[in-house]
This record gives sequence, structure tokens and C-alpha cells, in this order.
Amino acid sequence: MTTGSPRRGYWCECWTQDLITAEPPALHASIDAYTAPQADRWVAIALRTITPALDPDASDEAWAWLYDGRITTRRALLRSEPCTVSITQATTRITWTIRPVLYLPLAHRTATELPPCAYDFKPHTPD
Repeated sequence: MTTGSPRRGYWCECWTQDLITAEPPALHASIDAYTAPQADRWVAIALRTITPALDPDASDEAWAWLYDGRITTRRALLRSEPCTVSITQATTRITWTIRPVLYLPLAHRTATELPPCAYDFKPHTPD
């Protein structure tokens, strides 16, 4: 038995990447948002929180998005388009991504016994 219909929303992530080394970007945070305002608010709160610690150029990038870019982001999200917000602090790029998603309902489990297929799952082991 499912608990409802699929629901539209947004998957939000925050990544950092060192621009000097060849290491891949690192994921630092992610959230699920159910409205465009909720998704862009997450980025806005993060930017406002870190702005005092940023160098002048990165701070300018942050405030440019907060004043003007946020409107563009919100409009794109309302059209179900993915969005990216990036700032560069010294040699680190910080990127927030917001992607439209469809959240699928999970089955409600009232029985104490798992279905037989649950025991067929084998975790992936690295080679």
C-alpha cells in the first residue's frame, strides 16, 4: 500500500571543489525541498551565513546572486529548470545545485515480516 501520489519538489546540494588540485568535488550538504521558495531560500541562507567570512570578490558574487540572481533562479525553478549558484573563494569553488525532482511515495509497512525479495539484496562491495 502506498502513502500517496508522486510529489514534485527540488533536490538541493552544496559542493566544494579545490581549483588547484585534481580532486573531484566534495558534497557537503543536501536537502529535499517541496517548493521553489524553499529551495532558493536554502541557498540564500547559506550565502548570508558565510558572506562575512568571504574575500571581497566572493562576497560580491554572493550579494549579486542575493540581489539579482535569486529572482532569475526562482523563475527558472518555477519553470522546472535546474539551477546552479557558484562563488569562488580563493582557490575553492562553492556550488549549490537545485534540480526539479519527482518524489515517489514509499510503501507503508504495517507487517512485521519483510517481503521475501528484501532478503535477496546484497550490498555492493568495492573491487
